[in-house]
Amino acid sequence: KPALEGSGKGITERSLCTNRAKLVQEVGDLLDTYEEPVLIESWLPGQEFTVAILGNGKEARCLPLVGMRWDALPLGAKPIYGYEAKWLWDTPDHPLDLFECPANVSKELTRDVRSAALGAYRVLGCRDWCRVDVRCDAAGRPMVVELNPLPGILPNPQDNSCFPKAARAAGMSYDTLIQTVADVAWRRISGRSLLKKAVDRKS
Repeated sequence: KPALEGSGKGITERSLCTNRAKLVQEVGDLLDTYEEPVLIESWLPGQEFTVAILGNGKEARCLPLVGMRWDALPLGAKPIYGYEAKWLWDTPDHPLDLFECPANVSKELTRDVRSAALGAYRVLGCRDWCRVDVRCDAAGRPMVVELNPLPGILPNPQDNSCFPKAARAAGMSYDTLIQTVADVAWRRISGRSLLKKAVDRKS
């Protein structure tokens, strides 16, 4: 997939390459089209989730997991949430019922997915909020695919914006979600300011 794009650009049914010849062809087409580096990733055949995270430090918490339902894609489609699924097949007139929130998975898998997402969030120094995409390998182990530190937050439920979807599952209205994010950021900034003032007084 293109390294510097978003919203599924450059990720299509052709992105799942089953041999080297197809891989070389697809990479060449992407380089010609986008004129930027291309990422090559190992295929993860397991379940996929997106994890909405709110908070900082030890207070960071995961909202209910959003799981992908590949059976909602057109018959024969590959289990990829790419450009076709986001922009061609999922339309206002014919919305795809692609997301399940909370995801219907075991407590153990929920724990492991949340742990992987929170670990990546903290290691990469994310602040206030983030949406983490996680997909399982053939053994069912959660692998972090990417982090979205500025997640989509479309308010209309029909738009399938995952962060508000997770917030609704947690009992939060859209207004409460936005207020919570603002409060989390304010507490982080005001706490830093208070710490700086204390240091300044001592020096």
